Amino acid sequence: MKKHKIDWPEAIKLLLKKYKNTPHPLEAKNLYQMLVMVVLSAQTTDSIINQLAPDLFNAYPTMQSLSNASIETLLPFIGKARGFRKKGKWLIDIAKEVKKDSNIPLNLQALTKLSGIGRKSANVILRYADAPAEGVIVDIHVLRVAPRLGIATGDDATKMEKQIMEVLPQKEWDAGMAMSFLGREICKPAPECDKCLMNKVCAYYNGWL
Repeated sequence: MKKHKIDWPEAIKLLLKKYKNTPHPLEAKNLYQMLVMVVLSAQTTDSIINQLAPDLFNAYPTMQSLSNASIETLLPFIGKARGFRKKGKWLIDIAKEVKKDSNIPLNLQALTKLSGIGRKSANVILRYADAPAEGVIVDIHVLRVAPRLGIATGDDATKMEKQIMEVLPQKEWDAGMAMSFLGREICKPAPECDKCLMNKVCAYYNGWL
């Protein structure tokens, strides 16, 4: 890739401003719901999880109620999620360990020790809770958008997260979610570059790749 010097901490401010108050597409009503929905959403679209959420949380409104579930009683509510049996076991394991909504941890290390929660999921949960960022959300959209922009390279989420964390100060780590929104709206697999507020600094648009 041709080297083209971009001041990313400055350049990314435009994107952060645009999406600063945009809620995550998972329509959770509280932290417990967001944790459950994040676990279910792996390899499954947010819209599907949003559809199953009302019935699920009507049956299991709290972490305590979920801790009393069995795979057999939980599966009818999560069957639309890909890998639902494995995810159901994870959720019951989490509920038995955490026990109450108020015990949900709000740091990356503790969250990633829970079943089925990796760094991306933990970062999403922390963002929802308005907790201090400890990492950068790297989802399927960011894996597409970040290399196009030129802020990161490769296709490994963990390595890409590290690259972005090295380029941006911690106060700008919400850039991951901002790039995700950009990828959903503009920087799709077939990008609408002329509409993009980042095209002046974008390696793909400017032919710097």
